[in-house]
Amino acid sequence: MRKYEVLYIIAPSVDEDGVKQTIERYNNVLTSSGAEIEKVDEKGKRRLAYEIDDLKDGYYVVVYIKAEPDTTNEFERLVKMDDNIIRHLIVRDDD
Repeated sequence: MRKYEVLYIIAPSVDEDGVKQTIERYNNVLTSSGAEIEKVDEKGKRRLAYEIDDLKDGYYVVVYIKAEPDTTNEFERLVKMDDNIIRHLIVRDDD
């Protein structure tokens, strides 16, 4: 199993309960695909480096996981269809 950092940015229009539900939903997607979640780091609402679809802020979430290389496929598929996720990035951690 490899270590990965999964970052996604939730749109600022989502309320606090919606943010919690979104985080829980995607954590469940990762674990049901066989990933082990090591840590969930909710960075909170931050200013974006540049505007994305006229949005200036977003709610940043970083999830540290251990997973097989093909485990994140379902996560990526769902994130691409979710209008509340404005950006996502999965990076392999080479500790």
